[in-house]
Amino acid sequence: MSAASLIPSLGWLRAYPRAWLRPDLTAGLTAAAVVVPKAMAYATIAQLPLHVGLYTAIVPMVVYALLGTSRPLSVSTTTTIAILTAAELGRAAPGGDAAALIAAAATLSVLVGVLLGLASLLRLGFVASFISDPVLTGFKSGIGLVIVVDQLPKLLGVHFTKTGFFRDLVALAQQLPETSIPTLLLAVVLLGLLVALEHVAPRAPAPLVAIGLAIAVSGVLGLEARGVATVGAVAGGLPHLMLPNLALAQAMWPAAAGIALMSFTESIAAARAFGVTDEPRPDPNQELLALGLANATGGVLGAMPSGGGTSQTAVNRLAGARSQVAGIVTATAALATLLLLGPVIALMPQAALAAVVVFYSLELIKPAEFKAIRRVRRIEFRWAVSAFAGVVLLGTLQGILVAVIASLVSLAHQAYNPPVHVLGRKRGTTAFRARTSEHPDDETWPGLLILRPEGRLFFANAERVVDRISPLVSREHPRVVLLDCRGVTDVEYTALRMLTEAEERLRASGISLWLAGLNPEVLDVVRRSALGDRLGRDRMFFNLDAAVQAYEQRHVA
Repeated sequence: MSAASLIPSLGWLRAYPRAWLRPDLTAGLTAAAVVVPKAMAYATIAQLPLHVGLYTAIVPMVVYALLGTSRPLSVSTTTTIAILTAAELGRAAPGGDAAALIAAAATLSVLVGVLLGLASLLRLGFVASFISDPVLTGFKSGIGLVIVVDQLPKLLGVHFTKTGFFRDLVALAQQLPETSIPTLLLAVVLLGLLVALEHVAPRAPAPLVAIGLAIAVSGVLGLEARGVATVGAVAGGLPHLMLPNLALAQAMWPAAAGIALMSFTESIAAARAFGVTDEPRPDPNQELLALGLANATGGVLGAMPSGGGTSQTAVNRLAGARSQVAGIVTATAALATLLLLGPVIALMPQAALAAVVVFYSLELIKPAEFKAIRRVRRIEFRWAVSAFAGVVLLGTLQGILVAVIASLVSLAHQAYNPPVHVLGRKRGTTAFRARTSEHPDDETWPGLLILRPEGRLFFANAERVVDRISPLVSREHPRVVLLDCRGVTDVEYTALRMLTEAEERLRASGISLWLAGLNPEVLDVVRRSALGDRLGRDRMFFNLDAAVQAYEQRHVA
């Protein structure tokens, strides 16, 4: 494997067009206005110091820029990854001080990186397709709701020990009389500002505007003296070496696997969503490697787990990003913030960061998508709801397991229930289609039942297909059952045996089984089987037209 394939930047930097530099600079600085405030805000979700969020906007961003295959993808951390990290840190380092939480977060990030790197070596890039969109919708909506509830105390200026989603809601209700009015007013104003900017000026760096206003108001009015909590001193300095805590690693790997899955899934989805036609498609296995090294390097240098963010990638692309030079510019801006703006950031109200978190977490909750899924397929709506309930009722990390299981169940359900259509021919054409009440005039033939099964026929669904065919035969009383196999991609041994047994039962009832439209692989398998011996050339046809023509010649006077 060449160095250019392992480090894609070696290739595109050599041929970097000078015309791209200005749009990349503009996009990088614009994205930084979104990434930097959000990175600090997401660090607070996990109870980590703000500088950990800034480290996450620096180190993984640069590593991915060098190794990644997506031109616009912006890599730091996301709401989903932050809440998953928070859940694991709460379990692995309960009640820990800042140093213990930072060490645990760094260890978790290294573990995530190792697992992603291992997945790359095993060529497991295809796993991104294992979580269906409905399940991901339910999972992310659950995450969004959990984050909102988690951040509400900061918006209200109240404090209590968090013990679980529903118990936290009860505790929050009990604390309402203790609400800090100045804190609440500030939070409402900032949320209103974010909503207004989203609608009036969608390209404006809304988080930066909100955070800047909050810092200015805090400094001018002395909000801390009025009971509004601020973030306090921000540790400056460059990221420094931090070895992972091996004592925690063994217990944290299941959570790391879940975070690795979400990091890759979100990243590849964002990369594909904002790629354009004249750009190379992201290579899933190289993306695994890039994200793995981004997380591992970030962890060693004190960052939290990272991944590609949809909203920041959208800002990056819309601002004109042409390459990962924009990501390097964003990381440089985050570094400048870390080194130069610590005293200013110290004035930032905690409610301001909570408002940013809540605003962008609400984007994860999408009732309209649930409604759209329900309108199209109720079974997938139930999968989405189960993933949502898994996060809310069981917790975020367990919610990943529910989401993966729901996706696999959905995959198994679809494989177990391949459709079987009854076909007719549109009059005056050679087009065969499913018979419905909308096409009552479609052409049929007395004594001929044309059926089209679809998908792969194998041991798990073969009996199901036969069970679907049997009542159709009983209803139609045909002379010939013609299976259009054009939609059958593969036939496994068990399915062949069951088709052979079905052919025997049909023949005993005076019904002949014919096959048409087999692809070369399936035809080869059938010819080598007992079914092929019984059907012979007389009952296997190149396509439906040939089969219908043979039927007319043999059975229609």
